[in-house]
Amino acid sequence: MKKSFIVVILSFLLSGMSGIAQSGKVYDELSVTSRILKMERKFAVYLPPDYETSQRSYPVLYLLHGAGDDQTGWVQFGEVLFIADKSIREGKATPMIIVMPDANTGRRGYFNDIKGDWAYEDFFFQEFLPEIEKRYRIKSEKRYRAVAGLSMGGGGSFMYALHRPDLFSAACPLSAYIGPLSLDEARQRFTSGQGTKISEASLSAYYKKHSALELVNSMPDSLKKSVRWYIDCGDDDFLYEGNSLIHIAMRKKEIPHEFRIRDGAHSWEYWRTALPDVLQFVSKGFRQF
Repeated sequence: MKKSFIVVILSFLLSGMSGIAQSGKVYDELSVTSRILKMERKFAVYLPPDYETSQRSYPVLYLLHGAGDDQTGWVQFGEVLFIADKSIREGKATPMIIVMPDANTGRRGYFNDIKGDWAYEDFFFQEFLPEIEKRYRIKSEKRYRAVAGLSMGGGGSFMYALHRPDLFSAACPLSAYIGPLSLDEARQRFTSGQGTKISEASLSAYYKKHSALELVNSMPDSLKKSVRWYIDCGDDDFLYEGNSLIHIAMRKKEIPHEFRIRDGAHSWEYWRTALPDVLQFVSKGFRQF
């Protein structure tokens, strides 16, 4: 009887330890030093359940927050730890590292400023991405790198993948701000209330580089299949028009993409339900079939 009791207790303890071992870890107050931005930049990272017990390298997803949040947004409100763990445990997503940079300190946004005095996109590609992929065991090939984000971060996902299709295998903009829908809209945005006059040439150049519609319409045929696209927006979202227009433009241009319109608004409730599908979508590219 004693031996049986001990076996039961050991089994219980081992099963409890196994449950603990199956959880990933999130760190949300990490930082890198940026010479370009002349400051420390925070970021959060999700490490998959077997990261600390293995020696393997992992695919990476850069997950971008929206306006008003910071690197903790996807951790606190997006429940990335719970959702990623569950997706991996159920076999719907492959184990991956998820990196969440802060784009809400100093200036808000993921791009270089039109005036040339704030170069966040340069920081991201020249400093942040190389430092992250040196610090963690991340596979360096394009095939194992993806980008996703919500709202402002959805815009970042569009622009980063459109600007650097050589670096990302998949992009998943959620409820995305796709940039100005026209040059007139860009002109109104950057000239109203601006203390510094912006030349028409600078405005036109910035618009062409930061309008997803403009970038899609001018995309060369050789790049149409360079990135796997998953675009998702709620039917009650105020950014519904831009997301629908980008879908239509991609259809006309014959750019393969997945487009989802689901019931919902511009809210964390919506984005939490989108994240499992994002993880599953990028995993299809990370895996071998």
